[in-house]
Amino acid sequence: MDDTKREWVRSWLVKAHSDLRSARALVALDEPATDTAIYHCQQAAEKGLKDYLAFRDQPLERTHDLERLLELATALDPAFAPLETQADVLNPYATAFRYPAMLSVQFPSVAEVNTATEHAQAIYDFVLRQIPEAVRPGNNLNASL
Repeated sequence: MDDTKREWVRSWLVKAHSDLRSARALVALDEPATDTAIYHCQQAAEKGLKDYLAFRDQPLERTHDLERLLELATALDPAFAPLETQADVLNPYATAFRYPAMLSVQFPSVAEVNTATEHAQAIYDFVLRQIPEAVRPGNNLNASL
């Protein structure tokens, strides 16, 4: 794998990691920003799946649909199939709390964000195991999760 591809693939994992850190930080505030935190959970999963697709030299669709991204990943490696539950739970969070017009619904609870974080972490960790160690972000980055 050339350096350009290695950095491209690594950059998706770095961004996914940042989204996970953001979700955890936002939910830990004195007044938790659960709407933003849960969005970052969806984003972490999305970037994780896009990382795998980039690693496999697949064109990246401009989509936030985790179910679609998981379908593409599963077509390349059926081992992704068990992540369907996590993707289904996280999928609506791409837009559910993102825009003011949609905020008539209640903000997610801290417990919902914690569950979403666990699901996003599961997808991130699974993708990380599918990527060669030489492509993964440095150990200090992964240890902070």
